[in-house]
Amino acid sequence: MRPDAEETLRLVLASIDDMKAEDTATIDLTGKSSIADCMVVTSGRSNRQVGAIADRVVEDLHKAGLKKVRVEGMPHCDWVLIDAGDVIVHVFRPEVRTFYQLEKMWAHGPKAQAS
Repeated sequence: MRPDAEETLRLVLASIDDMKAEDTATIDLTGKSSIADCMVVTSGRSNRQVGAIADRVVEDLHKAGLKKVRVEGMPHCDWVLIDAGDVIVHVFRPEVRTFYQLEKMWAHGPKAQAS
């Protein structure tokens, strides 16, 4: 059985916390976009850690029953995008995250939360 958006978000946040990701932010996309219900943005200290975080998130989502998870950016691991349907996850190296500033683009108002 496929987890709902709330359970998917809980799984993602637990996975990235276990992998010691840094500066995690959750952005509610309700009313802002039809692509997903929420977005998670987080950082790893190096390409290796970014890749490890992304691998763990995908593995945990597969174990939970989400089989059609799409992943982009794994060869270089500067910025890995994980599309889990209801939840979009961005895992960045810090300098790449600073350059793109996704939180600034999507998080208008009080709906963005640091985890």
